[in-house]
Amino acid sequence: MTFTHPVLVRWSDIDSYDHVNNVRYFDYLQEARIAFLGHLVDSRNYFAEYPCVLVSQTVDYLRPILLRHPPYDVDVWIEAVGTTSYTIGSRIVDRSGGGEDVYAKAVSVIVAVDGETHAKRVLGDAERAALAAQLRTT
Repeated sequence: MTFTHPVLVRWSDIDSYDHVNNVRYFDYLQEARIAFLGHLVDSRNYFAEYPCVLVSQTVDYLRPILLRHPPYDVDVWIEAVGTTSYTIGSRIVDRSGGGEDVYAKAVSVIVAVDGETHAKRVLGDAERAALAAQLRTT
C-alpha cells in the first residue's frame, strides 16, 4: 500500500541555482513520513504511543525540484518489518502534468525505542500489525 502526502515548495527552499536545495528533500521526506506514521494508527501522537528514531536514510536525487505552485507528492510505504525496526520507502513525485515524474527515491530505517530510556525495544503486536498492513508488495 502507498500513502501519498502533498508538499509545497517554499521560497526559502530554493538555492542559488533556482531549484530546491538538496537538504530540503529530507524535510519533505520527514514531513510525509510523520503524516504516514500518524495515519497508520489514526493518531497525531504516533511518536508518544510508539516511540522510534530514524537511524538511517539514503536519498537518490534523480532530478532537481523547481519552485512552482502545484504541490509535489511524496509517496510513502513500508518495505520491511523486523523485530525492533522497520524500513520505509518513499519517493518525491510530480503528477501535475498528468504523468508521473520521479524526482527522488529514499529508504529510511526506523528503530523502535523505549520512550523513557531510549533503549531499543521490540515492536509491539499492534504496532507490527499496523506496519505490516502497509507493506508494499510491488
